[in-house]
Amino acid sequence: MSKIVIDHNSDNERLRIGWILDGKREEFAWFVNRYSQQVIDFTSRMLSNAEDAKEVAQDAFVKAFRSLDTFGFQSSFCTWVCRIAYRESLNRLKRQQPHLVDIDNLPAIEDDDDELSTGREERIVLMEEAIDDLPPDERMLLHLYYYENRPLRDIVYIMDAEPNALAQRLHRIRKKLLRMIKQKENEQTER
Repeated sequence: MSKIVIDHNSDNERLRIGWILDGKREEFAWFVNRYSQQVIDFTSRMLSNAEDAKEVAQDAFVKAFRSLDTFGFQSSFCTWVCRIAYRESLNRLKRQQPHLVDIDNLPAIEDDDDELSTGREERIVLMEEAIDDLPPDERMLLHLYYYENRPLRDIVYIMDAEPNALAQRLHRIRKKLLRMIKQKENEQTER
């Protein structure tokens, strides 16, 4: 029997999903082996506990396996399982104590995005601290867009949001980060 080798990833995924749906369930291991670390890294951005992140990633793969017949190939399999992992992470967070930041007490700022890119090392440290203080879904949005350079269409799909709403949300988060950084700078100068 000759082995079929397909270079194009989406064709390979489509072929393997067909095999799984035809009863070759063991083929799903290929997806788990190929994408599990990516999905764990993804869930770790939202969940601070490493074991929770691994468990949610595993749950996402189980749900993906059970729902494989509904996968419509509008995205890659990895993007689809990340969408499932995102929702599972949000569900896990809802069952936990929420981490809230009171932005009402943050000082008002001018809309000056250049200040976020000054390159000063202290500002970078303050920005990282401010990002850590954001709610998990906002951290995830920033991570997907700025650190992973995911296309907006993938983020829209993963987070189940409208493109314009997501773009506005990114803008609001940047403004919020700037206020938080300014507050942290003010706190440092008062010491």
